[in-house]
Amino acid sequence: MQRHVAIVEDEEAIAQNYCDALRRQGYKVSHYRSRPEATAAFGTRLPDLAIIDVGLGDEIEGGFELCRDLRSRAPSLPIIFLTARDSEFDVVSGLRLGADDYLTKDISQPHMLARITALFRRIDALQQPLSQDREMVRGKLAMNMDRMTAQWQGHLLDLTVTELWIVHSLAQHPGHVKNRQQLMDAANVVLDDNTITSHIKRIRKKFKERDATFDCIHTAYGMGYRWVSEAS
Repeated sequence: MQRHVAIVEDEEAIAQNYCDALRRQGYKVSHYRSRPEATAAFGTRLPDLAIIDVGLGDEIEGGFELCRDLRSRAPSLPIIFLTARDSEFDVVSGLRLGADDYLTKDISQPHMLARITALFRRIDALQQPLSQDREMVRGKLAMNMDRMTAQWQGHLLDLTVTELWIVHSLAQHPGHVKNRQQLMDAANVVLDDNTITSHIKRIRKKFKERDATFDCIHTAYGMGYRWVSEAS
């Protein structure tokens, strides 16, 4: 089935370049020029992937607002920021809002398309037929990788695709340290160290919103992170 990619970009020439490249790869593409236009369209039907610029017309942070709205509607919807804004503050802000990836507009088209393909590949992997290791219980944590869900104490966690894979990688072998490269490999994405740190912070925050005593993700300084069971 043809996948539907939505591009939210106010610069017409740039948007058309993206649309043409994605259509050549076989995607169905819709282009929205503003946050209100995209919000109205998403209220009728959500895409399979949203690619969003941060600055949209007169709205300097319209893309961030749109991402926040989309996350409230669809916690697992893949979202990529594709923007000229490359400050660390903007990157961290985008990831904290729940984006799966943050790309800058100087990225080459082949690299951009590869990142999109990788994100869809991770989603496809989550939807494969159920096997023994795709349902996992670690104390209060229960994950079903078939349904793309994670629960803590029986309550659903609103994890993004990237966050879900990171938690799964950590919890699969409690006590084992996972370095940043291993976490990137598990999530099938290329991220820098600061981005991994931002994902970990966001994951911890989501667990703590369900359970203020949560303390299962430990930092192994200079090495990476480990999952520690509640009894440890």
